[in-house]
Amino acid sequence: MAHDDGLDELLAFLRAHSVAVQTSVSPERRPQAALVAYVMGDGLEILFDTLPTSRKLANLRSNPAVAFVIGGWAPGERRSVQYEGVADEPSEPDLTRFKAVHFGRPAASRGVGDWAEVVYVRVRPTWIRFADFSHHPPLAVEFTAAALGRVTDRARTSSR
Repeated sequence: MAHDDGLDELLAFLRAHSVAVQTSVSPERRPQAALVAYVMGDGLEILFDTLPTSRKLANLRSNPAVAFVIGGWAPGERRSVQYEGVADEPSEPDLTRFKAVHFGRPAASRGVGDWAEVVYVRVRPTWIRFADFSHHPPLAVEFTAAALGRVTDRARTSSR
């Protein structure tokens, strides 16, 4: 890895992907999963959109804890990210910045963002694990809440 902390590789991986499996917990405390198109915001934020009637939005409004799995399912892909965080619905000026990032992506990698009714969701990480099983031995780098505070500024700087 280029840096001992693995941040550069993590960011490159997250930016190279645009789809994740997102999980949340329903108000009835049942697990639910959905496939979402996402973009990376400043730092290590994950940004996605959804319809106001979606189960995921109701879940996140009830309990903002969210988790994602990114990568690892394409043939031959031996790297993945597990990402846990806290979701919110950004307001101005963050919403304008989010839309600029979101609409800067090719249409095929967007969610429903160009539909009339849409809700934008931002997730800030609380824990991340980047695993690379193409190495022997396998490589796993974990970013805990304490470490994420230190690396977010560096990630924000590298996104510009």
